[in-house]
Amino acid sequence: MVQARDIDPSASPLDYYSYELRRLREEAGLKQAQLGAIIFCTGSLIGMIENGKRVPTRDFSERVDAALGTDGHFSRLVGLVLRSVLPTWFQAFAEMEARATFISTFQAQVVYGLLQTEAYAKALVSVEFPDRADEIAAARMERQRILMREEPPVLLVVLDEALLHRNVGGREVMRNQLAHLLSFADRPWVQIQVMPFSVGEHTGMTGSFTLLRFDGDPDLFYTESYDSGHMTANAKVIKERSVGYARLQADALSPAASALLIARVMEERYGHQSEPDGRAVA
Repeated sequence: MVQARDIDPSASPLDYYSYELRRLREEAGLKQAQLGAIIFCTGSLIGMIENGKRVPTRDFSERVDAALGTDGHFSRLVGLVLRSVLPTWFQAFAEMEARATFISTFQAQVVYGLLQTEAYAKALVSVEFPDRADEIAAARMERQRILMREEPPVLLVVLDEALLHRNVGGREVMRNQLAHLLSFADRPWVQIQVMPFSVGEHTGMTGSFTLLRFDGDPDLFYTESYDSGHMTANAKVIKERSVGYARLQADALSPAASALLIARVMEERYGHQSEPDGRAVA
């Protein structure tokens, strides 16, 4: 059993969640192991979350709500908890992204966060934060819930062809990631284009960026460096980057041609092949 520690519920969203989990579990007359058995996890995991040592997932929260009859209490809290896991400098953008009605982005190195699979996200995060990969990836998956709304934002994406070829996490992870991109083809509010190598120089070569549009609020431009993000509503910047984005869309392959390229790379680069030791890889 994990040794209990005093929790200040006002310290952070995670501490409040931890405090509430212990309070409502004890109120229900359940020990950690008993609750764990009900929701198919270990009592140790319950203890770590109650002590703020592990970040809960949405699936865990939904199962706790069902077990304790808490009417969605933890399912509502977990969104705040997972958002707090995001880097401090990124949280403001994540909040604005969740409010946007139009999102236009160019990505030069990695798949845009809203379109990443969990395995791809974990592989990326593991490079810098191997001990926190699960919780940071879970926070990224939480961001993607905006695409499941009844009225999701329009999402326009231009991806550099290079990121299709960069092997992140291994062949299976990449194959599933590219298949995931293809799965958006039938969603009218999502448009994915690829900037092919054949174009040569283009207006996105200065780096990745995102434009956010809102109903009734000024547009925002966002870009980031190694450990910081920059967001502005400067009208001149918005105008310049909007024109630049239109040029990127014009130079990129059409959505249909982009899907064909993604499918080709998926099969040729990440299809059923053999590793050097002769083992087949899916």
